[in-house]
Amino acid sequence: MRERRDFLKFFLFGSFFLFNYRISRAIEKQRNTKILSSNVFKKFVINENHPERPDRIEFIKKLIKDSKLENIYENYEGYNNVENWIELIHSREHINSLKANFPLAENVSRHAVCICLEGVDRIMMKKNRNIFCATRPPGHHALNTGKHEGFCFYNNVAIAAKYIQNKYNLSKILIVDWDYHHGNSTEYFFYDDPSVLFFSTHDQFAYPGTGSPNKVGKGAGKGLNINVHLPCNTSNKQIIEVFKKILIPKVNKFKPDFILISSGFDSRVDDLLGCYKVTDEGFIELTKIIKNLAHIHCNDRILSILEGGYNLQGNAKATIAHVKELNNFN
Repeated sequence: MRERRDFLKFFLFGSFFLFNYRISRAIEKQRNTKILSSNVFKKFVINENHPERPDRIEFIKKLIKDSKLENIYENYEGYNNVENWIELIHSREHINSLKANFPLAENVSRHAVCICLEGVDRIMMKKNRNIFCATRPPGHHALNTGKHEGFCFYNNVAIAAKYIQNKYNLSKILIVDWDYHHGNSTEYFFYDDPSVLFFSTHDQFAYPGTGSPNKVGKGAGKGLNINVHLPCNTSNKQIIEVFKKILIPKVNKFKPDFILISSGFDSRVDDLLGCYKVTDEGFIELTKIIKNLAHIHCNDRILSILEGGYNLQGNAKATIAHVKELNNFN
């Protein structure tokens, strides 16, 4: 009789433990990855044949459906007042000039900022471990010139970094930029900032002609601006090796509280404006590296923001490969 009671206790305890384990795993899975985008991004067109066009997002959305990822996709139409956050990076003169001369582009770019900051909030509230923002236009060339630079109006990733620091009091931000083109605006805004580690792989001889490895930061930010020039025909092996040999040691020393990715898929093979040979498998490996760093240092917090990528099919395929790996938690 006693043996039966002991067995029953053991069985009930085991069932209770298994039930709670399954519930906790379900919750963890539910808060994994979210893709945020918007129908607003259909509205703005530079010109009919321009490579930075609404189809970039529409092809991604179609492949999300074909890949059966609708359960992690959300069309976000919320429109918060983000001007005070934009002003942490961009001058009042720049903002006013965009409103006056590029009103539709400014409105769409502002919505991209809204989505990125919404993504930060959800990660910080632990609704999601990481988020991919399928936004346009891109942002990492946006300076304070009062016009667009390299198709960019507002620097989403730079604004997100300042937002994280000011709203959530996190001190150290890592920005990883694997776009084919150098994120000159991101470099500019954080060049002497010891709280931001900026790591960029790019072709320094492509637009905008910046990104020399000799540009390492200045003052308190010296050593925290890392430019890695990679030539045409760069392969998966070459870019992965750079991430392993240069990025990982720097990040382990820096110990970020949050990781932002400028996800430019014009570094993918067959892009219209790039000449690298990086494949979807290459982006998966880069994503794994960043995921591991986020797990070690900042509770898995990653916000990834679309930058370039102008082969419509290629950009969509690389995005899906990246998102699937972001969502892959054991």
